[in-house]
Amino acid sequence: MKAGVLTEPGDAPAYGEHPAPEPADGQTLVAVTAAPIVPLDQLCASGTSYFGRPATPYVPGVQGVGVVRRSAAFPDGARVFFSTSAGMRPGDGSLAELCVVPDVDVVAVDDAVEDVALAALGMSGVAAWRMLTDRARLQPGETVLVLGGGGAVGQASVGAAKLLGAGRVVAVSRSAEAQERARRAGADAVVPLTGDVDELTAALGDAVGAGADVVIDPVFGVAATAASRVLAVHGRLVNLGGSGGDVAAFSSAVLRSKSASVLGYTNNHLTPEQRREAVIAIAGHAAAGRLAVAHEVFPLAEVADAWRRQASGQAGVRLVVRP
Repeated sequence: MKAGVLTEPGDAPAYGEHPAPEPADGQTLVAVTAAPIVPLDQLCASGTSYFGRPATPYVPGVQGVGVVRRSAAFPDGARVFFSTSAGMRPGDGSLAELCVVPDVDVVAVDDAVEDVALAALGMSGVAAWRMLTDRARLQPGETVLVLGGGGAVGQASVGAAKLLGAGRVVAVSRSAEAQERARRAGADAVVPLTGDVDELTAALGDAVGAGADVVIDPVFGVAATAASRVLAVHGRLVNLGGSGGDVAAFSSAVLRSKSASVLGYTNNHLTPEQRREAVIAIAGHAAAGRLAVAHEVFPLAEVADAWRRQASGQAGVRLVVRP
């Protein structure tokens, strides 16, 4: 089969031939129709992450969308979303024509949702949905502040917050392009991200008014520090990443005075059922045109170019590969 094959950690996967996988008991063979390149793919492939050096050669790709070709758990031809552990454990991922996946990591989805749209949302959409519903326990009418609002998680969080009944959604984004993506996702207001914490705090305070009931934070660093200062009473800041730095400063007096909460989140702790419920929810909204992440499509033959663009930090949108 054709695949993007990584032979040396830190390099881009090369398009070429790779042995076609054969499913064992408890596994499903999927013909891949769309697979996003996400930061976790490149972290795993770097050889320097906490997952350790990956066994090479292997096919990266920790998630994808496709059609069942052989399975005891799903009918042939069923459309599915799937997750893999490529790069975290030995085995191949989704940047290929075919992928073998444990049955428990496969979710059947409605035919109405478009492959690329669901792949672009993927686990970023799952994270947004579970953070808002489970960790933050968003209530109708509450104000939501989304840091990194122009990224995939940010766009999904803006859209999901509106769908879940938020009264006001404010996004924070650095570039003009990212700010526009946040607006298109449904943000009521967009605040430019600056490096001055006091200046950013003032701008956020103006935008959220009485305070942010929920902060969705894939950024951390200065942005999280400023956001913590504008939390409402009983506000909840949920962090799932540190693209802006691994350390943020929080005032004990501010947190105590508002009975505020600072919470962590990772998709790695979801049960299969929690993941399935979130995938079905976001797929339904994507099919109806209510939830989307800006994306660009590359053919599998150009996987190396897409990979390098993602690695450069200049992708701007979610890059989705189609065999």
